[in-house]
Amino acid sequence: MRCLGIDYGARRIGLSYGDDLGVATPLPALTQPDEARRWAALAEIIRQRRITDLVIGYPVNMDESVGRKAREVDAFSERLRQAFSLPVHRVDERLTSYEAEATIAKSRRRDVRSSGIIDSRAATLILQDYLNQNTGLPPPPEVA
Repeated sequence: MRCLGIDYGARRIGLSYGDDLGVATPLPALTQPDEARRWAALAEIIRQRRITDLVIGYPVNMDESVGRKAREVDAFSERLRQAFSLPVHRVDERLTSYEAEATIAKSRRRDVRSSGIIDSRAATLILQDYLNQNTGLPPPPEVA
């Protein structure tokens, strides 16, 4: 199993990688200025890393309802399925961006946001949740 974790956004796509070892690691986010270039870069990563599964954060609302962002992820997920013929697994991503942003000093958050670092950290949290549930390995220890 070689998984690509995805935190989808209209301007940036956070990425992470994980395999049978059960540990998700962040990859550089896709921050290309136009959608076609982001898509081409995503396709190249999938090819180079021989990805077998795609794991995407699913932004359901706190009340469990499906909003506009979740519908965008649904459309993107279907596009992934059709283009790459790979399974696409959705993982509840509520509060992952908030949790990822909390790891960045407040004074640096504005500058860091456009770099995609927060997006890839969120993708790592999303993928780690999936790996914890699906590899049969115990979750990694919490880092204080």
